[in-house]
Amino acid sequence: MNPMQSVKRFIGNEGTTFTNSYVTSPICCPSRASFLTGLHVHNHMTWNNSISGGCYSRVWRKFEKRTFATALKDAGYNTFYAGKYLNEYGVHASGGPEQVPPGWSEWHGLVGNSVYYNYTISNNGVPTFSTDLYLTDIIRDLSLNYIENQTESRPFLMVLAPPAPHQPATPAERHRGVYDNTTVLKTPNFNIADDNKHWLIRMPPSPLPEKIMPELDRVYRSRWESLLAVDEMVADVVESLDSSGLLQNTYLIFTSDNGYHIGQFSQVYDKRQPYEADVKVPLLIRGPTFPRNYTDSQPVLNIDIAPTIMALAGLSPPRTMDGRQITVAQEVERYMLVEYYGEGRDDSVDPSCPWKYDSEHLAQCYPQYDCKCQDARNNTFACLRHISQRFNMKYCSFADSENFTEMYDLSTDLYELDNIVDKVLPSIKHWYKLTLSQMLTCKGYKNCDNPLENPKVYG
Repeated sequence: MNPMQSVKRFIGNEGTTFTNSYVTSPICCPSRASFLTGLHVHNHMTWNNSISGGCYSRVWRKFEKRTFATALKDAGYNTFYAGKYLNEYGVHASGGPEQVPPGWSEWHGLVGNSVYYNYTISNNGVPTFSTDLYLTDIIRDLSLNYIENQTESRPFLMVLAPPAPHQPATPAERHRGVYDNTTVLKTPNFNIADDNKHWLIRMPPSPLPEKIMPELDRVYRSRWESLLAVDEMVADVVESLDSSGLLQNTYLIFTSDNGYHIGQFSQVYDKRQPYEADVKVPLLIRGPTFPRNYTDSQPVLNIDIAPTIMALAGLSPPRTMDGRQITVAQEVERYMLVEYYGEGRDDSVDPSCPWKYDSEHLAQCYPQYDCKCQDARNNTFACLRHISQRFNMKYCSFADSENFTEMYDLSTDLYELDNIVDKVLPSIKHWYKLTLSQMLTCKGYKNCDNPLENPKVYG
């Protein structure tokens, strides 16, 4: 958030900042599906970023009919979307860019995954290719034009989804070099070898060699620089709402679909891990019912955004949604589920890497990473995040040949350096294991909030 001064000024200072905001999955497509539907990964069945893993698959399109956008459009809202949608939207294998997802009156969806130049946008089903126009600026221009055509006679919903700072994190030309003197943040868990983590973290090289450090600095800088155009976009949107007389009666929500690690636990740069760097995201909300310049530590998930948007629009969120409405000063204690289902890709193990023999199961192993892989088919895990006034715990179970388990007390171990799974009482470990297993089949917000006490709710 350091480059996001306008976001902090116009949304944070004028609204509420949530300091314990998490995603249901540390990767784009499943997290975005959760954001749109209010459902956990095991309920919307978008498992990873591939079509075979549910990303803009036929299965997803059944759930696509039940997003907050379809609910608001049916209630009479004008609805607008611009930017990245789901990673496989618009590609040939998923039906092409002529498809417009249900629920959007005006649609400007990016075809495929994150890019900044040389992209195709589906403009209400008409594909338009651009080579030299910076995507974040195009999203800004589309949004300002849309706001200018709104009046108080009909409510509107607008979702802006710039890809920044997603890899390759290409900054606008005007922002190149702004952070030339910035280096990667060296947290206490930066580039350390940890033998008490699951096997992908222990994979060599660990720690990373010194020759990789300049690359980590470059990635860190480029991510910050790519965010500057987003920050400018937010400022321009707020100014446009204000000049149109709409700002005081409009809610603004700023968040992200996943976190990111750069060097933590000797991982290079990516996500797909259960640690805080990957699963914790910013969340700031401004609007009539949220106090100004307020910090709220209640635990929230991205599945809470869909029911919150519906409730703010005067609608009743369906009980089958796994998330719940976000209101200020809610009860603090919560059990939150994070899921990730590993993805192996045949084309992402470089032939020069020593692991090329296992390209079917490993993924994202490149020379610039010193051949340290970032994913694998059995990098599959589920975590229970338990936050209350007394507890700040994480319990993770991995579906690998080791059946590896990790547990952290973040009240004393903020950087997850001490895996205490073999230090706690067996009864405590069993309780977390049981709760996690129940959450992996939970349905509906009451059941998913406390699965051991509340029965499943089926619509």
